[in-house]
Amino acid sequence: MSKVTLSGHIEVPTEDLDSVLAELPNHIALTQAEAGCMTFKVTQDSGNPQRFEVYEEFTDRAAFERHQTRVKASYWGEVTKNIERFYSITDHSVEQ
Repeated sequence: MSKVTLSGHIEVPTEDLDSVLAELPNHIALTQAEAGCMTFKVTQDSGNPQRFEVYEEFTDRAAFERHQTRVKASYWGEVTKNIERFYSITDHSVEQ
């Protein structure tokens, strides 16, 4: 069994910041309710309001891929279409 983590940040253009901030709580709630989501955190940088730190953990690659598919088809996917993403995605072996 393995878990998948995504870590990094996003940079939101000024013109999209209000819509991203408005939709972020819904995006977090929907993601945390997904099967296989272990951890999901998105936090706005206190020194740069256009930068958000992102950290995600999913139980396996399939759960992570289901999340990615849902996000692309969601309203969050629409309001974040212009943002730059700087992520590292890692598969980790998990001892049982």
